Order: sequence, then structure tokens, then C-alpha cells
Amino acid sequence: MSQHLYRESQVRVHGNRVIGRREFFKRTALAGAAAGALSWTDCISAQAADLRKRGMSCILLWMQGAPSQFETFDPKPDHENGGETKAIATNVSGIRISENLPEIAKLADKLAIIRSMSTKEGNHQRASYMLHTSYVPTATVRHPSLGSVAAHELADAACELPAFVRIGQVQNGGNGGYLGTAYDAFDVGGGGGRFAGAMGSGGGMTPSNTAITTSADRYRRRLNLLDRLEGAVENPAIAQAAADHRKLYDKAARMIMSEQMKAFELRDEPQSVLDAYGSGAFASGCLLARRLIETGVTFVEVGLGTWDTHQDNFTACKALCGQLDRPYAALLRDLEQRGMLDRTLVVWMGEFGRTPRVNPRGGRDHYPRAFNVVLAGGGVKGGQVIGETTAGGEDVVDSPISEKDLFQSIYQTLKINTHKEFMSPIGRPMKVVEGGAPIPGLTV
Repeated sequence: MSQHLYRESQVRVHGNRVIGRREFFKRTALAGAAAGALSWTDCISAQAADLRKRGMSCILLWMQGAPSQFETFDPKPDHENGGETKAIATNVSGIRISENLPEIAKLADKLAIIRSMSTKEGNHQRASYMLHTSYVPTATVRHPSLGSVAAHELADAACELPAFVRIGQVQNGGNGGYLGTAYDAFDVGGGGGRFAGAMGSGGGMTPSNTAITTSADRYRRRLNLLDRLEGAVENPAIAQAAADHRKLYDKAARMIMSEQMKAFELRDEPQSVLDAYGSGAFASGCLLARRLIETGVTFVEVGLGTWDTHQDNFTACKALCGQLDRPYAALLRDLEQRGMLDRTLVVWMGEFGRTPRVNPRGGRDHYPRAFNVVLAGGGVKGGQVIGETTAGGEDVVDSPISEKDLFQSIYQTLKINTHKEFMSPIGRPMKVVEGGAPIPGLTV
């Protein structure tokens, strides 16, 4: 009984951290003195509002197909493996990156460039799954993706949009896994057509299937009818399925009727902001990511690809970096100017790297042994390079970082407890990441 009372006297404040009533009232005493006597419910509401202001969010810039480290963040111009790509100085002394990223070079003071990522998966499907979940695929368990875990642990209940939104080309990125379909990504879709032209045309990016096809009153009546029909289900074999179905419908209805759907309307941005991000599907996706995070969405993934440059690597990478550089830089500047960067972690990565040696077709093949990941914001210490590879980029020679280490670091930055266990459908306790350790010195 005493243990039960102790638990009931605690308040969960963020993730799995709890504080006692005494500490809670101590923290809210000043607000109480200013506003008069507060009830326990008033105190909870006040603290919850404060916590939402400090809530963490994440934007994952996913480079579908595996980008070449030599043509992005670890050029090797003084070695034959470097090919024709040159290095340029950044705004941090001693840090040089590819000439293909001149705008990002101006923001190196905000970046933690990991040059020593090393995994064992060189297959696109398996590696994409692993770099989204920290696990290799298995036949028995579907692991939740990074975005699904963030949605489960960090989502703001007051936000009427999905907590996890995926934009553009992302393959084998995982879903809610054993956390359930409620934590799957809301997929805005791939490039081309309306998506690609949204910036240039001054249009919006509201998904076409989110517009109601009748009046709002009639739509609500239809929802009420559906609720009554499914609520009348008595067969226990399908009662749970009906209840889950109602939850999904309720969630979708709440979203499409919400004023927060205006976040998808890029036309509402000033022309100066549209110009800063530039044109194209990835630019639209980056701007939409900022608008969604600003509205209260927890996790947004934006895909760009394909970086699978088995031939004509240098021309292809130059073109892809042309799509990446300006929007990526604009996103970081925009987040900082709006006071959002400190609580928004921005992750740049793909499923693996590319071979040091250029093949006879002028391409680079799959290479998981040594590649790059870049982190910014969210309390990450910028202006640093983590790890090092050999002169020719064949091997990691300092601070090797595994996928487990990376996910431990990301979750720690987002204030997600990696020791918490979930139960899989087969009754097996699972952690969101098993093993690994946070990268020393990554955060401030």
C-alpha cells in the first residue's frame, strides 16, 4: 500500500523521469504566488505547458541510396581515392568539406561531423532498416523506427497533426513495429508533380487525401454514425479491432478538421523565406519540416535520393549536393533564427557510404566500413569532427562509431530513456536500442 501511495504521489514530467509532489509544488510555488492559490490540477496544467515549451523534436534528412562520404563531408583531395572532388574551407578553422556544399560550409560551427561510422550491412534494404531502427531485420520482430520511438515517447498530445511525418523518397525506413500502427509515419509522398513544384508555384503541400469531400457538418454526422455502428460490436473476437479502427478514424478526423493543417500550406511563407530554401522537392520538404516542427509535430523525415552512384559518381553527387546544400543550410539558419535549433536535433545520414576506389564505370559501390553522419542542433556541440579515416578513406583509425552508438547518442540528445523496455507481440522484452554507448563530447 505504501509503495502504491508513493507512486501515486509522483508526477511524470518528461519521458520516464518523475518528480514527487513536494518537488513539484516547490517548482510551481513562484507561479502560485503570482496567480493565487493553485489546485493540484492547476499545478499539473502549468507544469505541462512548461514542459511542452522545452520538448525535443527531430528532423531526419535521409539520403536514400547511400551518399558518398568523399563527395560530401570527408573529401580526400590529396589521395587518388578522392577522385576529382576538391575540398573547401568552412567557417571553422581546420574543418574542410566537399566543394559541393558551399552553403553548408558556412555553418560548420553548428555541425558535429562523424567521419567514423562503421557497420557491417552493405545491402540497401537491410542497412536502411538498421539505420532507422538500430537493429538488423529479423523474421520474428518488427522494430519501431527512430521516428516512431520519438512519437511514442515525446509527442505533444495537444498537437492535432501526426507526431511522425515522412516526406519524399524513403525506402525500408520502418514503421511503428511492436509499438503499433498508431506510431507509423504519416507519409506525405515522393517527389514529382505537385510535391516538386510546390515552391516554385507558390502552392501548398497539403496531402490530397486529407480534404473532406462534403460539408463539415455532414462529415461529422457520418463520423457519429460510424462510431455508433462500431460501438455496437458485441463479438469479442472483433471488438478490439473495431476499437482500434475507431481510434485511427478519430485521429484522422481530428487532423483533417484541424486549423493546424495550415502548416502544409507553404504559400503562407514570405517570399524571402521561399527564396532562402530554393526550389525543388527537397527544398519544399525542408521548409515543410520546419513548419511542422513549429506547429508541434515531434519527428519529421525528409528524403533525398537516390545516391546509389555505381556509375558517373562525380556528376551525380554534384547534382544531388546541388539539391541538398541550399535547403539544408536554410533549414539550420531558419531554426536558429526562430529559437528552435536548441531543441530540434537535425540528423543527416544514409544507409552506408561508398567505396574509396572508383570503379571502371566512374562510380563508387557500397561501403559500410567507413562513412559519415552529421548532427546539428538539439544541444549538439557544433564545430567538431568526430573520428578519422585513413588517408585513402579505407578504414576508421580513430573513434569508430557503430549504429548502436549512434542511436544511443540520438536518443540521449532527445532525452529518451534507452533502458526502458517494451513488450513485443511474441512476449519478448525489447529496448529501443540494445548495446552501444553515447558518443563522448557530442553534446554541450
